[in-house]
Amino acid sequence: MKDAFLAVRTDVLHHKWNDAIRREVEIYGRGNVIRSEFERDYTRLLHSQAYRRLKHKTQVFFAPHNDHVCTRMEHVQHVASVASTIAKYLGLNVQLTEAIAIGHDIGHAPFGHHGEDCLNALMQQKTGANAPKKFWHERNSLFFADYIETLPNPDGIEKTLNLTYAVRDGLICHCGEIDQQGIRPREDVIDLYSIKRPGLIQPFTWEGCVVKLADKVAFLGRDMEDARTYHILDMGSYRQLREIVESTVGRSKNGVPLSHRSGKAVNTTVLINDLIVDLCEQSSPERGLCFSEQYARFITELKKFAFSNIYNHWRLQEFQQYATNVIETIYRTLLRTQPYAKNGRIPQGLRNYTHLGTTFEDWLIRYTNYAPHGDTNRRRMLHYDTPTVFDVFDNESFQKCIIEYISGMTDQFAITCFEEIISF
Repeated sequence: MKDAFLAVRTDVLHHKWNDAIRREVEIYGRGNVIRSEFERDYTRLLHSQAYRRLKHKTQVFFAPHNDHVCTRMEHVQHVASVASTIAKYLGLNVQLTEAIAIGHDIGHAPFGHHGEDCLNALMQQKTGANAPKKFWHERNSLFFADYIETLPNPDGIEKTLNLTYAVRDGLICHCGEIDQQGIRPREDVIDLYSIKRPGLIQPFTWEGCVVKLADKVAFLGRDMEDARTYHILDMGSYRQLREIVESTVGRSKNGVPLSHRSGKAVNTTVLINDLIVDLCEQSSPERGLCFSEQYARFITELKKFAFSNIYNHWRLQEFQQYATNVIETIYRTLLRTQPYAKNGRIPQGLRNYTHLGTTFEDWLIRYTNYAPHGDTNRRRMLHYDTPTVFDVFDNESFQKCIIEYISGMTDQFAITCFEEIISF
């Protein structure tokens, strides 16, 4: 029902409002009230470098040369489109929804979820494979927003984004890969860094819950479209897809086949439209955000199909081996610089790497206690008012410093750095 969630939207009348708009540190004012707090968050994320780099980060297909294949930035735009459509119809706060959606993947690693798994494996070398994930992109999106990404203030000083609690919460709680029905926001304000696993804690706002579901809606259809572009799906896959459609949502209530939803017609626009409409029709504050039984089953079967026929395809698995080599080579190379960083200098060999050496030293200046040639004021001279997040004298902290640096790379930049290392 249209505007069914109007009474629970995150606005000044809602009991969560003050917590939702709270920032850890007040940010400067503009002398006007043209934009709301959530609109300011939207533009702060939009102008961040992490957002810009999403245009060259993997969604499913690695470092694509085809301009029409989905990248992480396009995926984020799809999520924002789906989420804002749902929020507008249900009567929720569209500005908050769009702010969460636009920033939800700024912490994603290069090479998609495989890159995420590689970085997690590097972090878990000391804790063991069965330990809770140490690196997961939802948490890393929050970490980048809180500690890494900066914007210049009116005086030209680079300061962290310092987003509102509701948006920060939406970033870490956006995992849409776990199938859930009847999603409702939690009531309590918590320390967001106390969340230890992705997908288990519900967002603080209904708007955050919408983004969580929009994330799932957005990637399913587009991933299949791109798989067709690369001829990943064979005729047997298309037959399997038609069977899934016809056994779940391919027939109307009177049993008549819906031919426009069968076979290859299950494309991005048809799929996204039908899922949005179903979600809006089925959801209410009492029931939570949910799909109908047939569409929930359709999503489950479609995800199984995608994992079987796309995500585990041999061509992607071949590239995954290459991506692992790229990430691990960069990691090992930078790990060798720690003794030099302790003494305030980067080894000459690293300086010969035009891209890797320059950007890693800048990273050290911004976020660690590294003092190049004993100059402890270099960060201030460069107008960085950033927190000291990592300690070059602590082995574990330095390893995390490298992993976070790699996580910010695009596919292409990581490959460039790798080729610098292996070239003579």
